[in-house]
Amino acid sequence: MNFSRQALLGIGMILGGSVMLYAMVQQIGESNQPEPATAMIEKPSVEEEAPQPLTTDIETEKRILAQKQKERAARVAEQERRAKEFLTEQEVAEAEALAKARAESQQYVQNIAATSEQTDDSADATNTQSNATSKEVQDADKLIKAADDAVKEAQAKKQQEAQEQAAAKKLAESKKEAEAKRQAEAKKQAEVQAAAEKKREAAEAAKNEPPKSSSDYQVKKGDGLIKLARQYNMPVEVLAQANNISPSTSLQLGQEITIPSRSQVQRLEREAVAAEQAREKKREQEEALAKKSADAKRDAQQKLSEARKEVKETDAKGSFGVQVALADNQAKADQLAKKFQSAGYQVKTSPTSRGVRVVVGPERGKVAALALKDKINSDPNVNTTSAWVLYWR
Repeated sequence: MNFSRQALLGIGMILGGSVMLYAMVQQIGESNQPEPATAMIEKPSVEEEAPQPLTTDIETEKRILAQKQKERAARVAEQERRAKEFLTEQEVAEAEALAKARAESQQYVQNIAATSEQTDDSADATNTQSNATSKEVQDADKLIKAADDAVKEAQAKKQQEAQEQAAAKKLAESKKEAEAKRQAEAKKQAEVQAAAEKKREAAEAAKNEPPKSSSDYQVKKGDGLIKLARQYNMPVEVLAQANNISPSTSLQLGQEITIPSRSQVQRLEREAVAAEQAREKKREQEEALAKKSADAKRDAQQKLSEARKEVKETDAKGSFGVQVALADNQAKADQLAKKFQSAGYQVKTSPTSRGVRVVVGPERGKVAALALKDKINSDPNVNTTSAWVLYWR
């Protein structure tokens, strides 16, 4: 009975170890699988629930991701190392338990054989004990065989899973190499195509460059300045300027035009750029002058309004006018008066011994008349700077 308990205990340890071995193999297999995306998301604490500013750039995100991958790889390597150590210890324990069970079984058989030789009991008792002993030995052998089969099955399964993992890893590596090779070939092909396209464009540009020397061209059916300019790779304005015509001029069939040389095209382009810059500068100056005149006119009008208000409040005596011209005759005076009236001024003419006066006004008070004079002198619509104040009455 002592043997039976020990044998059963050893066999139980073997079976338990086999089950634990199988579980560890499964765990290692699962740890090698890629973790789901949600496994890397850590639940923020209560203190971290407040929204944070998004200041992390792409490089920081890459660095954090690389660090997390490195930590995960370290954890997987550590699990594999511990699993290997556990498997080694388990195999050693199983081998020791199996060897111990076999040794105890053999020792028990030897003890039974020695006891049977020394015993001179009755034949019936001897046969009964021998049968019981044989049955116990057979049961022990069956348990040992079952334990051996369980260990072999676990080892076979472990070996099969290792082979499957190696095959999957090899397949993934082959796919990765094939993809890298495909990308390299695609990149090389794209570079070849880009070089060919660049070469073709250079050849096309060289083909369409303006001639080295100027030449005469007879206009054919369907020709126009735009078409010829594109054909000889030059601006339409340059081709028109070389022929002293407008860019919108229509060419006549059989008309002779000059195709400028490359140097002439470059010179005309420089002249066109300089002319455009001059026009732009003139336009800016005119805009600045117009703005300045508008500002001056606005200021003069404001001063005139303030002066009229001041005169009204002080109830100044006397009326004053602003003489803007002294015409030779009434016709010229009427012409000048019409120009000032179109600009919005009240104008009167007054004949004198020296000519006909053209007077704007009148204004009550000299202060208002002076403000009106400043307004007239700064008004670009009447274009005068010789206005002066005179007493009206």
